[in-house]
Amino acid sequence: MFTKRISVRTITYLALLAALEIVLNRFCSINTMGLKIGFSFVPIVVAASLFGPVHAAAVYALADFLGAILFPIGQYHPGFTVCAALMGFVWGIFLHTREGHPGFLRILAPSLINNLVIGLLINTAWVAMLYGSKTYAGWFLYRLSEYAVLVPLNLVITPVLLRLCRDLRKFVIK
Repeated sequence: MFTKRISVRTITYLALLAALEIVLNRFCSINTMGLKIGFSFVPIVVAASLFGPVHAAAVYALADFLGAILFPIGQYHPGFTVCAALMGFVWGIFLHTREGHPGFLRILAPSLINNLVIGLLINTAWVAMLYGSKTYAGWFLYRLSEYAVLVPLNLVITPVLLRLCRDLRKFVIK
């Protein structure tokens, strides 16, 4: 069976990115019941770019789970953690390249998939299940403004992060 060893250095970087996601998500975001706007995608984009889809999925899932347990905002639902892992994986599929900067479509695609499909469609279903004061359509309309802000934010910040990751790659990946 093929197994790839993960260095202590890589685990340390991934743990730091997970911790940064928790801080950005729980303390530096606008959080209300069912609505969250912030920069918590930043460490996941960095993990995806530097380490790939599996590591980014692990970082996002671990950060989501630990953040929900340590600093809860409402009830915990495992569907959010599964969606977080999927989002990290999607970022990693599109952004993890060894040959340089991915093009605009490779930044647009994961942003749209993560925000509109996984975030707006699937996560809204979990929110509607947990906080049933509105129907799915009501929650969908309520959360639409969140994603109207997050998609452009992703499209502006991700290219900057990828340039930073190109420079970081020399020091992080050895």
